[in-house]
Amino acid sequence: MPNKILIVDDEPFNLDLLEQELMDYDYVIERAIDGVEALEKIDSFDPDVILLDYMMPRMNGLEVVRRLRENDRHKSIPVILLTAKATQEDKIAGLNAGADDYVTKPFDSFELLARVRAMLRIKQMHDTLEEWNRTLADKVSQQVTELQRMERLRRYLSPQIAETILGNEAALFKTHRREITVVFLDLRGFTAFSDSAEPEEVMDCLRHYHAEMGKLVFKYEGTLERFMGDGMVVIFNDPIPCENHSQKAAQMAIEMRNRVKELRVAWLKMGYDLDLGVGLASGYATLGTVGFEGRMDYGTIGNLPNLAARLCAEAQGGQIVTDQKTMSKLEEYIEAAALEGLHLKGINRPVTAYNLLNTK
Repeated sequence: MPNKILIVDDEPFNLDLLEQELMDYDYVIERAIDGVEALEKIDSFDPDVILLDYMMPRMNGLEVVRRLRENDRHKSIPVILLTAKATQEDKIAGLNAGADDYVTKPFDSFELLARVRAMLRIKQMHDTLEEWNRTLADKVSQQVTELQRMERLRRYLSPQIAETILGNEAALFKTHRREITVVFLDLRGFTAFSDSAEPEEVMDCLRHYHAEMGKLVFKYEGTLERFMGDGMVVIFNDPIPCENHSQKAAQMAIEMRNRVKELRVAWLKMGYDLDLGVGLASGYATLGTVGFEGRMDYGTIGNLPNLAARLCAEAQGGQIVTDQKTMSKLEEYIEAAALEGLHLKGINRPVTAYNLLNTK
């Protein structure tokens, strides 16, 4: 694109002379007869360089420069002052006002063209720098967006899994069906505890409990689906495939139960009679994001999470209850004790259940 030059002078002869000197070099020229007209034309013409007369009616060159430098859009346009006043004080006044260079009248053609070319190079360098800054700002913005995405994923996943799936988040969180293991956790005695304790005590207890359970979720690379007061839901084998997901879920549940046994010692000293009940089930479920714009969650839908929730509801303090189908996947790794058939809400037939004891 040809460079654009705005020439400003109240003498038509001077404008003709400047235009004649510049047109041989393929510049696009725009004229203004005083400072007021110059400011009006700058917005639409958007010059690369301004040749500006010092002394003009209505608004002199110094005032034009000052107003340009106060305007964020135009403050970087190079300005060359043209004047017959060649004293040192006048030059200093022009430069202090914001002018970039100074040419005295009558001007030498070669000097004028050399200064115009120099200002155009400066403008080009400035534009390049601005483009670099915009590019850098875009990269920083992208990095911030990536960090925000990472933080969203960490609500669901351990950090190492979050980093693994970051580049493929959209595909992984589409609605799909997969075999998974669901673990429901619930504190026995929590309702009585929350009724009798101060709210601050309840919150402190929950924070400590969630923190300890969260460490184990990350250790076994489970997906924390959601909190429900004193309850937690953890899924395995989604969104990242996980071999032996039933075994990993069982090992996590056993370690959680053992950790809560340790926590109970301090809780009982404070008068909190709390214990952990766990329901665990493996099978197929539908998974994906649910919610609305601005607040999305990752969740499971189907009979499987309902089964795990019902098993959890039947678990006594210190028990990890699972069904026969899931136990068939765990019998080589986990010691378990058979329970009487459970009549679970929403399930017509009694469910053969087991209490997981320890790893073999």
